[in-house]
Amino acid sequence: MPNDHQLREQLVRILSWKEAHVGFDKAVADLPRDKRGAHAAGFEHSVWQLVEHLRIAQADILDFCVNPAYVQAMTWPDDYWPKSPAPADAHAWDQSLASYRHDRDRLAALARETPDLYALVPAGKGTQTYLRGILLAADHGSYHVGQIVAVRRAIGAWGG
Repeated sequence: MPNDHQLREQLVRILSWKEAHVGFDKAVADLPRDKRGAHAAGFEHSVWQLVEHLRIAQADILDFCVNPAYVQAMTWPDDYWPKSPAPADAHAWDQSLASYRHDRDRLAALARETPDLYALVPAGKGTQTYLRGILLAADHGSYHVGQIVAVRRAIGAWGG
């Protein structure tokens, strides 16, 4: 494919998009501990629940793409959302952010290194390609990053 490199680099960029809207890293930056579990009127989830949901869902998408023995073991929605509105402690918050970033980097590596982005994922069905998995993770991330910013604004914790 003549433009394959350009497509791959665009996929890498979209995973941490900072051009059309705020990216994940800025959306979660400098959020005070006491605001991480705060609920805002009109919003179903706290920032913590959104961050942890993003981490869980992205990890599942990545596992689906890279694990040929992948089995859909989690149940929607219960296994994809944390029960607690707030992290147990600062370490849990930091771990969730680090894990999300690590898996985002692994998806970026997948975008760069997968021999054929249009190949079917071994554990997938029908039209579930590597390209679809990467786009799914990026789209899902963008949606919830927007929610994180909206919740932060609503709880008075956005200076972005």
